[in-house]
Amino acid sequence: MSTYSKPTLIHSHSSPIDRLLALAAEDMKHVDAIIVERMQSPVGMIPDLATHLVGAGGKRLRPLLTIASAHLCDYQGESHHKLAAAVEFIHSATLLHDDVVDESALRRGRKTANRVWGNSATILVGDFLFARAFNLMVETQSLEALGILSNASSVIAEGEVQQLASLRNIEMTESVYMDVIGAKTAALFSAAAEVSPVIANCPLAYRQALRRYGQELGLAFQLVDDALDYGGMESALGKSVGDDFREGKLTLPVIRAYACGSEDDRAFWRRVMADHDQTDVDLETAVSLLRTTGTLKSTLDEARRRVENAKKSLAIFPDNEWKTALKDIAGFVVARVS
Repeated sequence: MSTYSKPTLIHSHSSPIDRLLALAAEDMKHVDAIIVERMQSPVGMIPDLATHLVGAGGKRLRPLLTIASAHLCDYQGESHHKLAAAVEFIHSATLLHDDVVDESALRRGRKTANRVWGNSATILVGDFLFARAFNLMVETQSLEALGILSNASSVIAEGEVQQLASLRNIEMTESVYMDVIGAKTAALFSAAAEVSPVIANCPLAYRQALRRYGQELGLAFQLVDDALDYGGMESALGKSVGDDFREGKLTLPVIRAYACGSEDDRAFWRRVMADHDQTDVDLETAVSLLRTTGTLKSTLDEARRRVENAKKSLAIFPDNEWKTALKDIAGFVVARVS
């Protein structure tokens, strides 16, 4: 049996995610147990590769959203544990596939699975985790929850394909960019929060509120990640700084810098992004341009706006420790850059 350890946190002991983990500790024991059990297979490479990613630590934000939302909705059953595990498996599967597509070398401070086991095995184990997620969804016997998470899986795949199609397209618009991150990142945040009021048989307004909360939180999360790629610590980002730049991914800071830059600036962006002609000093030049034009700041301002939207969507719920925790987590998403 492959070894597995609980997620380790890179933040101070008093961080909002630590407090939520403490609040949800008993639930997360059940979720972790399900994850360990369902990662196993007689095919030894499957648990070894899965554990390399799933057991390597991480923020566990998405399954925590499912657990916290269940408590916010006063859910009394146990299906939220399986749904939270399914959410983590979907997320892990997409990370495995992403690392192959992006040819990434680092994930959560370790070599990516594709660098250790190769692309073929990584893709197939990602498929295995997707299948495990669907097993868990079916076991909850909630067709609505199955519909929400399966739709999110489709939307995530569409977002990744749309991003691939937009690679090195220097004319990419903000609207298209927001569509991409809404699909590839925010869709799972949204689904993770929405499944709990569904299994708790809450009023539609509760379901819509938590769906909005997850959507806005996911957008903020990706906006911060995209800003961190041009100036964050690798420990905060979980991957190598400058990956987006080296891959030619058009993110909001670059889209805005290209739109407002001088002709010389625009020529630089066309060379390094569209033509993918990069030198060793170009990342430093790119960061300088993003700071000069203020687009890193404006990207983080947009993330903060989304965080406020997420917090406001929780107004419908009575005040309690779970509501406070979810609001604090929204703030934590932006606080990663401080």
